Amino acid sequence: MYDPSQLRTFLAVAQTLSFTQAARRLGLRQSTVSQHVRRLEATAGRQLFTRDTHSVELTEDGEAMLGFARRILEAHEQAAAFFSGTRLRGRLRFGASEDFVLTRLTEILEGFRHDHPEVDLELTVELSGTLHEQLAEGKLDLVLAKRRPEDPRGELVWHDRMVWIGGERLRLDPDRPVPLIVYPPPGISRALALEALERQGRSWRIACTSGSLNGLIAAARAGLGVMAHSRGLIPPGLVRVPDRAGLPELGEVEFVLLHGRRHTAARGAADALAASILTAGDRLHRAP
Repeated sequence: MYDPSQLRTFLAVAQTLSFTQAARRLGLRQSTVSQHVRRLEATAGRQLFTRDTHSVELTEDGEAMLGFARRILEAHEQAAAFFSGTRLRGRLRFGASEDFVLTRLTEILEGFRHDHPEVDLELTVELSGTLHEQLAEGKLDLVLAKRRPEDPRGELVWHDRMVWIGGERLRLDPDRPVPLIVYPPPGISRALALEALERQGRSWRIACTSGSLNGLIAAARAGLGVMAHSRGLIPPGLVRVPDRAGLPELGEVEFVLLHGRRHTAARGAADALAASILTAGDRLHRAP
């Protein structure tokens, strides 16, 4: 009933909230992306997106279609792998940003291990900037991490806005430096926060530095300061800092997949894991 190519296009639009970005990710024309979505909506008999010249949002029916589309495509990939008679083997060195520690990435990896039991998966969790460096040095085969919007490298999983977050009881004194909770260099969210404050001319101080997301969350829950974080991945117990605090806009950030040297023996496994992440990318917005 549902065309897998249309479902893949739907997922790409749902995860990026952009027909342009979805077309770029899929290697299609934007008109083809629009056509796929229209045909899928006609098949379902429901509107899946509300869209205008400025924004794209999922409808309630679109939210429901997310789960169905993901499961249909996962079953499609499993059947294709089974009947092709090929089994992936070898070692896959996968790096994931600290941002995904509290998401459903573990469930995606568990599904990958179930489908490809002969792949030896090695997981590295690090800062996005560090993962970019390790990939360039040939130490990783596949990376899921943040990039700046102007960076062309990588296959877009989704884009999001960066926001200021902190404890519910936190109150900022406008006459004192902004207390920051940050990753150490070369953290991308750290750089975005400092650049935004510098542009505004707002003074700041480092209240806490940690290479662990759990460490940053503990500091924020304790009321030590504010941190820059993806809007779609706000940890439990923390909230957006209200606009009345006067903190500057942080802009957008994109989460991408980056492949290492394509001639390595891990290429097949990296492609398979990348496909699993792209298919289930919407799950990364939802806490376990």
